[in-house]
Amino acid sequence: MSIQTQKLAPIAFISLWSTGFIGSKLGAPFIEPFVFLALRYAFAVPLLIGLGVLLGSGRRLPVKTAIHCMVTGILVHGIYLGGVFWAIRQGLPAGAAALMVGVQPVVTALAAGWLLKEQITWRHWLGFAGGSAGLLLVLLPKLGEAASGITSVTVSVMLVSVIAISLGTVYQKRFVQGADHVTGTTWQYAGALLFTVPLTFTETWEIAWSPQLIFAMAWLVLVLSIGAILLLMYMIRTGSAAEVGSLFYLVPAATTLESYFLFGETLTLVQIAGMVLIMAAILFIRRKPRPA
Repeated sequence: MSIQTQKLAPIAFISLWSTGFIGSKLGAPFIEPFVFLALRYAFAVPLLIGLGVLLGSGRRLPVKTAIHCMVTGILVHGIYLGGVFWAIRQGLPAGAAALMVGVQPVVTALAAGWLLKEQITWRHWLGFAGGSAGLLLVLLPKLGEAASGITSVTVSVMLVSVIAISLGTVYQKRFVQGADHVTGTTWQYAGALLFTVPLTFTETWEIAWSPQLIFAMAWLVLVLSIGAILLLMYMIRTGSAAEVGSLFYLVPAATTLESYFLFGETLTLVQIAGMVLIMAAILFIRRKPRPA
């Protein structure tokens, strides 16, 4: 893809990925979390297979590569999203959940430096510090809401989720280079589906098929599971894991802005300042040094 596409891909990704919390919030009153995820993946797999056939890119992967894709799917879609959905269902405030997810760029950078031998420079760490400070400004005004849901169990599950998506990002970069995006993503959701289906047997499978749930499911399948994930796989392949991970700092800020317009949630000057700080930090991390 062109350099222009590489520049636009992060903007498009954050715009799409941040709506995942919105779609989840819309659908949550009508369906349990693991059933929600299992149905989402079950709908996504055949759509991706059809997309691969339509684009002529649905070629068969080597067995080893397909297994690596499934492992990535279990980490990124199964453990990460499953943990987030479950913790919020148990009463963890969304602001607290987003704050914990916000440490993901640092975990990814550490894992990339350790496992991929990527160079993590002072520029990365300074950007991470600025992004973390901006994240606190965005989320701290929300942490007082429903604080009783912050327990050792929900916090532990969220930390496992953050580690899972960080390792999934690095694992994808290390083991799934060169695989077709559509085919690789299809195998990812196959792995996530195999992981999630057994968890659904801990739930009642009671579903209220309201227009709101149908819209949320369609949005999460088409826009998130296909559009955003294909962008993520493209960025992981073309950039460093640390730089791609840094984009996740923008997700809580974007979600807060979307919630303001869609649900009438508060948006203070402090939060706006935090968003500006986050965007400055991301630009600083992703800025390429000038050639000598």
